[in-house]
Amino acid sequence: MRKLTYFVAVSIDGFIGGPDGDAEMFMPFVDEEFLEFLKGEYPETISAEGRRMLGLQDLRHRRFDTVVQGRRSYDLALARDITSPYGHLREYVASRTLEKSPDPNVEIVSDDLVGKVRELKAEDGEFDIWLCGGSEIAGELVGEVDALVLKTYPMILGSGMPMFASPLSADAFTLDSARTFGNGVLVRTYNRTR
Repeated sequence: MRKLTYFVAVSIDGFIGGPDGDAEMFMPFVDEEFLEFLKGEYPETISAEGRRMLGLQDLRHRRFDTVVQGRRSYDLALARDITSPYGHLREYVASRTLEKSPDPNVEIVSDDLVGKVRELKAEDGEFDIWLCGGSEIAGELVGEVDALVLKTYPMILGSGMPMFASPLSADAFTLDSARTFGNGVLVRTYNRTR
């Protein structure tokens, strides 16, 4: 059974982006040390545009072959005329308002997101599924999240998009690992307690 991993950038006070979901404020922390970590441990999470700009198109998958994201996260790419932000992965966008996908690599999931994720998790394969964001679908899918990888950036936003938008049950996770970086970023990995 494949796992769903919520791999997300977050501020110290629990926000994954501004009110519009934009997380550009975290980009200055992607220094050489942190980029090496991403390339080695989570290469799939580097966008297709980032891979092209950095000459990293040949990075092999290490953890994920599929990404699920919300409409607002996807809109950030569309605003820059990018219709397949993670073209190296199978892309699913949860949206009740986007009627047709602007890209053949992107499948729109307009209803039963939980059912779709359960279907993806039941597939055979060596790679897992990356829950990219945002907070609304993270709240909807919290019961399906098997692991959390929190890239905590040393800043307080005060407001914005929370990690989970809806009230949650008392889901329990166990800390598996923690790694600190010279730039102050802390990456923690939690696995669901079953």
